[in-house]
Amino acid sequence: MTLDDLRVFVAACERGNLSAVARDLSRTQSAISQHVRRLETELGMPLLERRPRGVAPTPAGQLLHRAAARGLDHLDLALRQLRDLRNGDSGTVRVTTGATTMRHFMTAAVAHFRRAHPDVNLEFRTEISSRSCFDALAAGEADLAWVTIGPPVRGIEQRSVIELPWVLAVHVDDPLAARTLVEPADLTGIRPIRLPENSIARARLDGQLSYPQGATTSVADWDTAVLLAELGLGHAVVPALPGWRAPAHPALRLIPIPALPPLSVGWAVRQWAALTSPAREFADAVATHAAV
Repeated sequence: MTLDDLRVFVAACERGNLSAVARDLSRTQSAISQHVRRLETELGMPLLERRPRGVAPTPAGQLLHRAAARGLDHLDLALRQLRDLRNGDSGTVRVTTGATTMRHFMTAAVAHFRRAHPDVNLEFRTEISSRSCFDALAAGEADLAWVTIGPPVRGIEQRSVIELPWVLAVHVDDPLAARTLVEPADLTGIRPIRLPENSIARARLDGQLSYPQGATTSVADWDTAVLLAELGLGHAVVPALPGWRAPAHPALRLIPIPALPPLSVGWAVRQWAALTSPAREFADAVATHAAV
């Protein structure tokens, strides 16, 4: 039994698919299977149940997965701390998130954290979706991920930080701009500017709204959606984020949609208990400033 065997096994349990693990680790599926078979042979019992669409841990596999995942998280933490000692650093906090998160949620927190911890490195990695952020966490490439809180993800802990109400972004000359609020039924005739289909926010809206049939505009992030709405090129249903209020955007109107349940955003990690002290402090700083 090797550490590599255990890492591959944990990845197989969390991904539920040996082909996906092989792609993630740039190996062949045969090599991935050999790691699992070696563990099963040594322990004398099956650890993964083969299913038509993937694999799932057996009761014995669940027991090993829980222990191995905790052990590997603590080992990875210790190895990072040892590298920091070797390099004379005071630690590194690795954050993955979407392209607009820094502007809307982290600017003040980063400044505060930098003043309090001038010797801690901050590394930011941009991803295009919460799913990509989860993958970065699972691969050990990030400590913290700022995401739209969604359904449970195997091997990931999510913690909501702030609830964002939905608004309709329109140009000041749009007929809806004079409204003090809009109802979902008022949006049946709009020209929607929509987020990508794989985003959690898009899925939430699709479950609440009935958009008109026909051509729509799709964008990769909320800021682009609001910019297009401000230019009069369509209507964007977006969360009410800081930085979009007048007088900075005199041609933009943000009209509340109180009937829509708010969107929850916050942190995702592998294990809160395994975070370094700087990572926990950075997460707390962002939560404190986001709530102001």
